[in-house]
Amino acid sequence: MSISKKEGKLFDMQDRAILRALLQDSRKSFQDIGQEVGLSTTSCWNRIKRMEESGAIQGYTVKVDLAQLGYQDTVIVQVNLESHSDATLYEFGRVLETIPEIVEAYLVSGDYDYYIRIAVKDTRDYERLLREKLYKIPGIRHSKSTFVLRTLKKSDTPFG
Repeated sequence: MSISKKEGKLFDMQDRAILRALLQDSRKSFQDIGQEVGLSTTSCWNRIKRMEESGAIQGYTVKVDLAQLGYQDTVIVQVNLESHSDATLYEFGRVLETIPEIVEAYLVSGDYDYYIRIAVKDTRDYERLLREKLYKIPGIRHSKSTFVLRTLKKSDTPFG
């Protein structure tokens, strides 16, 4: 049964079950994943290989608790730029990539041009980041910062 199609590749319920297993623990063996989803080890390996080759699986990583590493606060920053030229958008995005505390950045529609998620140690660390990095980016017309009080849900996929 076909669930979705991307560039001619079909991903069925078993593929999605494999992805859920990998999202839960990407260090599981092919044998363990196969048992969990009702497939042989070889069939499971073939499906994972196909999903890697198609780009559906883009890599393997670890989940990190930022608070354990000293980053206690998350700030959502909404930004408006003075210009929307290709050069301005490109340069703004390029500079954002150089700031390690920025963990996500989105070009969005609506009242603001960008939503940026930033990990900081505390309010003083955020103030430092604003002065030393964010406000030095040319072309920012306006920004609005909101501290996250509690994370209610966090997932990289709609089926994870």
